[in-house]
Amino acid sequence: MALPHPIRQPCPPGVCVCGHERLLETPGADLRILRLTRQEEKRLLERLENLASLDDLEHMQRRMFEQLGIRVEIAPGFNEVRSMRGIVIRIDELPGLCRKTRQSIPAAIRRGLERNPEVAYRLLDNHDLLRDA
Repeated sequence: MALPHPIRQPCPPGVCVCGHERLLETPGADLRILRLTRQEEKRLLERLENLASLDDLEHMQRRMFEQLGIRVEIAPGFNEVRSMRGIVIRIDELPGLCRKTRQSIPAAIRRGLERNPEVAYRLLDNHDLLRDA
C-alpha cells in the first residue's frame, strides 16, 4: 500500500504494543496517527513544551485530534492541585500510538505548564477552582 506521506517506522518487535502492523493491515483503518514520525513527534513535543496560553493549549489539542486522531483531555485531579502533577492529562487508547509517545505527550504538556504557570492557572480557573481567589 503506497501512502502519500511518510509514516512512522514500526517499533522493534516485543518492545511496544502499538499495533502498527495490524493498523496497516486493517482495511479502512484511520491511519492519521502514522503521520507522527519520530521527527514530527520531536516537533510536537517541543511545541507542547512552549505553550503560550490556554488558547494555545486548546488549539494544540484540537490540531492533534484533527491531524493525528489523538484525543488529549486535561483537567484538575480529584484531590488538591499543589503542583503540575495534580493536573490529570489523559490520552485515549489509539491503535498505532506508540507507548513512549503516550508517555511523552503528557510529560511535555506538564513541562509547558511548569514553564508558563499562567496557563495552568487559567486551566484551573476554567474548572472554577480559583473563582474565589
